[in-house]
Amino acid sequence: MKETQAKKITLNEDWVTVILALAIIGIFLSGTIVPAPSFNWKTGSELLNSVFSVNNLNKLGIQFIFVFAAAFIGTLLSAKPAKSFLIGFPVIYILTLIALVIAGNSTVKYYGLEAVIFSLLIGLTISNFFALPKYLKESLSTELFVKIGLVLLGASVIFPDILKAGLLGLIQALVVVLSVWYFAYWVCKKLKVDDELSMMLCSAVSICGVSAAIATSGAIKGDSKKLSYVISLVLVTAIPMMIIMPYVARYYGFSQEVTGAWLGGSIDTTGAVVASGSLVGETALKISTIVKFSQNVLLGLAAFAISVYWSYSKNPGKVSAEEKPTLKIIWERFPKFVIGFIFTSLLFSFFISPEKTTIVKDGLKNLQGLWFALAFTSIGLETNFADLFSRENKKPLYAFLIAQTFNIFITLIIAYFLFGK
Repeated sequence: MKETQAKKITLNEDWVTVILALAIIGIFLSGTIVPAPSFNWKTGSELLNSVFSVNNLNKLGIQFIFVFAAAFIGTLLSAKPAKSFLIGFPVIYILTLIALVIAGNSTVKYYGLEAVIFSLLIGLTISNFFALPKYLKESLSTELFVKIGLVLLGASVIFPDILKAGLLGLIQALVVVLSVWYFAYWVCKKLKVDDELSMMLCSAVSICGVSAAIATSGAIKGDSKKLSYVISLVLVTAIPMMIIMPYVARYYGFSQEVTGAWLGGSIDTTGAVVASGSLVGETALKISTIVKFSQNVLLGLAAFAISVYWSYSKNPGKVSAEEKPTLKIIWERFPKFVIGFIFTSLLFSFFISPEKTTIVKDGLKNLQGLWFALAFTSIGLETNFADLFSRENKKPLYAFLIAQTFNIFITLIIAYFLFGK
């Protein structure tokens, strides 16, 4: 009886993230703003007197309590080990803070390197050179952290801003997503990558990286290890692309419009797109962000389409031959956090006043970045390079690299056609 009751109060992780993210937004809209600590510094003196000042440490403490409480509630609602979380989350948070401090350095900012990169690198370093204790492994909640950040991201995806840039960004997003997705799927089939991994890989490389991989995994009830593998591929490839592509564009004299469209359509993570666009200029940053957000808007439609396809395809182990595909099955496989993302976007696009948005947007953006950084620290801690480049993983790796190369070139052609003068 006790076990049955426990199951009744356990919620799907997607619904948990929607509840928590909307609760955070509601708290901010009610007038309670969680202070955003500063991580900006140039010299050692500024680091001590600004980042580690009493005032800033107080802000860090308040932020930690707020995020810790939200994540702990998510842990309880998801029926994950609470004891491990209580011990492990502070460790993850401290590692993430180290990444935020490094990224706050003026020289690091000049090169457009964001905190998520250092979060990933710190996690990877620890996981590949040290054995993680059990409590830390059990406290890693990558999907929970990322999905909360994604729902909060909806507050930045304002439909009128996208439409102001014209239909070109939406057209490019649609053409790129369709062409790259089907090419990637064809490559996966040729290399005999399993269907589940193929779906996550294709969505990640064609739509919007980590968030698309998570949405697809939710739609098909994917294996968490395969999801972690795809996310690792996305992040590992995004780093060199983010740094190299702006300089390639500058070398060949691409306009900022073309460069922005190219970066936004090719680089798989939103943070890396923003960072690379900033290296080029204000116009490139604007166009790259709009193109990437246009792909983010397509995320919900893509997740729904994948849910329908997966249910009707009757893959072994997912939908039995006797089980008829119904709307119920499709709904069960649909990633519910996408609903939160779309709801948040519509809320801030049409129902929240610009004045109110101005008040809360910086705080929400700060928390969004923190959730993403926590997620990338967790991803790094979960990822072992020996597994990433092992013999059995070579075919998915090759498929991803081939598809990403195709993505880079086809997106450049489309960007030049649509945005070139």
